[in-house]
Parts: sequence; structure tokens; C-alpha cells
Amino acid sequence: MTRRLAQVAKKVGVSEATVSRVLNNKPGVSEATRQSVLTALDVLGYERPTQLRGERARLVGLVLPELQNPIFPAFAEVIGGALAQQGLTPVLCTQTKGGVSEADYVELLLQQQVSGVVFAGGLFAQADAEHGHYQLLAERKVPVVLVNASIERLGFPCVACDDAVAVEQAWRHLASLGHERIGLVLGPDDHMPSRRKLTAARAAARAAGGKLPDEAIERAMFSLEGGHAAAARLLERGITGIICASDPLALGAVRAARRAGLSVPRDVSVIGYDDSAFMNCTEPPLTTVRQPIEAMGRAAVELLVAKIQGNAVPPGELLFEPELVVRGSTAPPPPAA
Repeated sequence: MTRRLAQVAKKVGVSEATVSRVLNNKPGVSEATRQSVLTALDVLGYERPTQLRGERARLVGLVLPELQNPIFPAFAEVIGGALAQQGLTPVLCTQTKGGVSEADYVELLLQQQVSGVVFAGGLFAQADAEHGHYQLLAERKVPVVLVNASIERLGFPCVACDDAVAVEQAWRHLASLGHERIGLVLGPDDHMPSRRKLTAARAAARAAGGKLPDEAIERAMFSLEGGHAAAARLLERGITGIICASDPLALGAVRAARRAGLSVPRDVSVIGYDDSAFMNCTEPPLTTVRQPIEAMGRAAVELLVAKIQGNAVPPGELLFEPELVVRGSTAPPPPAA
């Protein structure tokens, strides 16, 4: 007990006597100090005293599907900073292959009595995935906000970038350069953002008086290797402009072109999605569609805080406008032989 008091007091910057008063639910401590002590208990892994367990911790779960794609650390930085400004402490939960699952993280967060959870990407975007842990959060009345397009039936507020506008911008750019054989590298078939991108691409092809053939569409796991394999198949079919559903997929497409003896952008143009870190430092610098990460992350926290405070938040979707960033990976197609 003495060791616990000392550790918590050191973390918060108060005396052990103050920590003791909080743990014994005694008066004479400001609400801000009281909350800081309780948060320190949670962060250090100590159980709250029985009489205090009914209160929500000032912790917020931030659940990410991975950290290899730079877009997710970027969201974590924005959301974590915005939470801290609200006096909330983010608990980062990152999935790894064969490691702790999204459902397992939800169980752990519920045990910590978190104030809320933000999911930035995850199973909520996959129609065929298991969604029972989201239902559990709803039943426990834990405030939840989703970042990215979601399946409809979950009923949580959602912050997303407009996938349709993103593809329209990319398609128009390639078409303005003279590309007619445009292909897509998307995520799995049940992935909601990819479904929206595909619908928009088909509409863009129709608007141009044509049709998007099935052989111009490839699916891949969201990784550089997945983009490489999918783009290689498109290049074999004579595609000259490739729109990708993420920057890592686009970098994989660039690598596939080089392995095929082609030059980017002289022989094939490639467009990514996200404008994640260092995409202006690749060779060539990547043309991509930028997500407004700062605005989206702050909006997600504002929605979550409103729910934590008991305010009514409609379970709709806030759509943010993307921005095409033209760099060196796009150019007119090679002349026909």
C-alpha cells in the first residue's frame, strides 16, 4: 500500500497524504487533483478502491488496426493530443497479427472502466467481420466514435473522409492527362471505404461515356506487398493509370511497375490515398489524395466528449472533403504504339 501511494503521488506530483485522502474518499481535495489521482491509478495498473469503481476512469481507448501505415500514427497523434486537452488520457490499443484482437482490447478497456473509445479504422469497416464487441460497448453505454466509413447497423457517430470525392478527384486528374485505361487497387470486397471508392469509379467511367471493366479492378490486403501483386496484374492488362486505396498500396504499385521494367510516371501513373508521412519524399514523389487528418481527429474527440458529457449526438456520419495533391507520380500516358 505504501509503495502504491508513493508511485501514484510521484506520478501526479502531490503528497502521499493527498493520494490517501482520494483513495479513502475523504474531503479536502480538488476535483482536478482527485481525477488526476484516479487516472494515475488506472495508468499504473492499480485497482480502484471498491467505493470508487462505479465511476468511469478518465481514460479513453484509442484502437488502431496497425501502425505500419503512417496514417494511423498520424491519427493517434492528433486524437491523443485533443484528448489530453480535454483532460482525458488515451490508451493506445494496436492490433498485431496473431496478437490481441479488437474484441480482446474492448474487454480490457471495459475492465478499466474507460470513459469512451475511439476506433480509427478497424472491423467496423468490414461488412463480413465479427461485430459483437461493438454491441457490447453499446449495451454498456460506453461512448464510442468511429473514424472511417462504417457499416450502417452499428449506430455510432462516425467521422470519415469522402471516398467518392477522393476517387472523383483522382479519376478527373488522370483523365485530364489523357489516360483512358484506368485501374483501381482496392481493399477487400467487404471493406466499406473500398466499396464507396468502387461505386464512385464506376460513376466516373459512366460520366465519361464508358464503363469500368472488371479486369480494371484488383483487390489487395492493405500493404506494400499487396499493392505490388495487385498492380502487377493490372499492368499485364495494359492499365496506364492506377488509383490506389492507400499510400502503401500505391508504393507497392510503383515497385510493381519498376519490376516490370516500366517507369513511373513515363509509362504508368500512380495515385495514392491519405497523403501520409514522407509521401513527398518518395521517388518519384507520390501524387495522392489527402485526408484532413487534423480536422477529422479533432472532430472525433469533440463528438466523444459530447457523448461523455451526456449530450445527444446523432449516430450519423460527418464527411470531410479530401484534397488531391499532385506530385511526380502522374503524367500523360505513353503514346500508343
